[in-house]
Amino acid sequence: MPAVMTSARTAAGGADVSVADSPLATFESLTQAAVIAVMGIAIVVSNLLIIAAFLNFKGLSNEVINYYLLSLAVADLLCGLFVVPLSVYPAITGRWMFGDLMCRLAGYVEVTLWSVSVYTFMWISVDRYLAVRKPLRYETVQTRTRSQCWMVFTWISAAMLCCPPLLGYKKEANFDKETFICMLDWGTTYAYTATLGILVLGPSVISIVYNYFYIFSMKRKLNSGAPIHDKEYATALAENLANPSHWMSFVLVSAFWLSWTPYVGVKLYEYFTDQEIKIPMLHFGVVWLGILNSFWKIVILISLSPQFRLALRILCLTACCRTKGRLQAELIGMDNDD
Repeated sequence: MPAVMTSARTAAGGADVSVADSPLATFESLTQAAVIAVMGIAIVVSNLLIIAAFLNFKGLSNEVINYYLLSLAVADLLCGLFVVPLSVYPAITGRWMFGDLMCRLAGYVEVTLWSVSVYTFMWISVDRYLAVRKPLRYETVQTRTRSQCWMVFTWISAAMLCCPPLLGYKKEANFDKETFICMLDWGTTYAYTATLGILVLGPSVISIVYNYFYIFSMKRKLNSGAPIHDKEYATALAENLANPSHWMSFVLVSAFWLSWTPYVGVKLYEYFTDQEIKIPMLHFGVVWLGILNSFWKIVILISLSPQFRLALRILCLTACCRTKGRLQAELIGMDNDD
């Protein structure tokens, strides 16, 4: 989750802010807490299913993109385990009771996991670009070992880039009493915030836009019947572009950015107008809509990835009857990983 400037918030170590005693306020608080709890359960369960399907089924290791999807699932699972649950009780009481250190730690985990997701989507777009740009040499250019190294580098670099506030560069952490999220407020550290934005958002957005523009341009060129003189290249390109992972990955990336667009729009409006929007539930809605993107991944994978549907089916068969699961894997020529 992006850590950006907040306003009219309560410091984690400051005065307690309790919800109003009116029945309406109590009902609203309980409803918000229930929504957060349900979202947390959905995020954890969905990403556990994704991880289990990837680890259970060897056939998914044949495509490099699946390692990136596994990294995304791990990041979203950690969000569901360590970020979302901390907001349930504060949603009922209206105050943060876990202390300033935990508030800073929660804010650090949020922005680190968000950075990992942004970087991973960039690598996914690069992987799809290479598959289209060099279809004949893709398997030698994008190896499983190389993709695993990129994921390790992504996690380490994101953790290091986001750690200065945790180590005391900016000690204050703000509890947002409207969204019930503890955020690192970097509004007064413009140099560091701008540097982080350039290092994380800059290359990621540029790469994603260029790579998918190239992919869909080539697809349009191929569908239009434009002549390609190298027949071997044309055949490999046509087979590659027929892979549903291109469209699936594009929908994943789009869903992520669309989920966070309302939040970014609200924050930019408040920053440039220097006034906070007073619409009830607006801040709660835009923040938790962004966090909800951690759940949409399984919906998109089930809808657009035949390979993942098969892996999920085999996982269910394996859980119910290991013999049936093994038989299903053997029927398609790929053994499940026991």
